[in-house]
Amino acid sequence: MMKLKSNQTRTYDGDGYKKRAACLCFRSDAEEEVLLVSSSRHPDKWIVPGGGMEPEEEPNVAAAREVCEEAGVKGTLGRLVGVFENQERKHRTYVYVLIVTEVLEDWEDSVNIGRKREWFKIDDAIQVLRCHKPVQATYFEALQESCLTSNGTPLVATIGGDLSPTYSINQSSVSGIR
Repeated sequence: MMKLKSNQTRTYDGDGYKKRAACLCFRSDAEEEVLLVSSSRHPDKWIVPGGGMEPEEEPNVAAAREVCEEAGVKGTLGRLVGVFENQERKHRTYVYVLIVTEVLEDWEDSVNIGRKREWFKIDDAIQVLRCHKPVQATYFEALQESCLTSNGTPLVATIGGDLSPTYSINQSSVSGIR
């Protein structure tokens, strides 16, 4: 299913959830510093770059496109951290790791809406996200969880009304990734 928004087409999965993609953009393979961007609605708040998937677009392609548009970075797309379901907002976000290899001086959202970007230590990023985007703070929990337990198998996190994630192994998406 699709819906037209003024500047984009929103796509939905079979359950009526908006399909989104995002990246945890790390400065290096060490994954110690992550890039966050200012929110378009609340410029004094920080968020993980990401957005809606376009029709027929694969999640990994959407994730790389979104971070280029929102954060002005390009890089090496890595593993799928998980698919995060926000029941309150009714969207599912595919979250990938991206190791940044190129930082653009001017990028689409910096020019069009004055979006800013900043590197954060992981713990600091979690703290600022907990205040404004608690669901996005759970991406880092899943990142640590996936490194420890899933052996590369994507995790699905369901975020309920209390914003506490429940993780499960997503067997259905494994075959489509390898």
